[in-house]
Amino acid sequence: MRNYIEGKSIIVTGAGSGFGRLVSEKAAALGANITCVDINAAGLEETLDSINETNGAAQSVMADVTQAKDMKRAAAKTIEAYGQIDVILNNAGIMPLALYADHEKAIDKWHLCLDVNIKGVVNGIACVFDHMMARGEGHVINMSSIFGNYPVAGSNVYGATKAAVNFLSESLRVEAHGKIKVTIVKPTGVLTTGLVAGIINPAAAAGITGHNGESHGALMSKIMDGSSDPDRLSSDSPKYMNLDPGYVADQIIYAMNQPKGVSVGDITIRATGDHYIL
Repeated sequence: MRNYIEGKSIIVTGAGSGFGRLVSEKAAALGANITCVDINAAGLEETLDSINETNGAAQSVMADVTQAKDMKRAAAKTIEAYGQIDVILNNAGIMPLALYADHEKAIDKWHLCLDVNIKGVVNGIACVFDHMMARGEGHVINMSSIFGNYPVAGSNVYGATKAAVNFLSESLRVEAHGKIKVTIVKPTGVLTTGLVAGIINPAAAAGITGHNGESHGALMSKIMDGSSDPDRLSSDSPKYMNLDPGYVADQIIYAMNQPKGVSVGDITIRATGDHYIL
């Protein structure tokens, strides 16, 4: 497949860890110029060091995605360094799963979730919109989730933010009339990213498994204690259950690596053997 990523200027938010770091590394390895954006200075430095070690091209910009002025500054620095913005990956997000009964300890995190997951995407779109529309081309990739597909117990605020991401994305696609490609990425549950650390009440995560909760719990317990069927840990098996985040990053790269006339609109990435109902 032709490398359409080489030479592209790509902004990645939440680049200091998780999917953001993985995509930054993979895109840089394909010859892209990366602007790594995060509020975490230490994480940004680690990502930049990793890219530099493989002779990739990247710069870091400390920015809070909830602040429009910060994202405008990130866009300006990208144009200053690389001449243009071809792609923005609005990846920064948090996942404070909690039940409504947990509101006393969850309310502040819920409000932050609304700010990061919705305002962060709005600010990301706004900071590149005029530039991409004037050029007549560009690509906005927004990280959503299977939690945005349907409301279940425990997904209240987080699921609502991801449903909003879907709405924001499709609205942009319609308004841009093909000048801006739009991709929505919906990962399934990925346990080895920083998002899991944001869960406030583990019981709130049960909604994603629903009636499969008991079997899911039993299988995950075996994975954790090392007694699992090896096929549950092998991506070469249809029983594969615990999705490695690298596979999500690979599909984001796939969406980026398309000719100008081809837009991958919506991707859901699953482990074939997962027990999630969304």
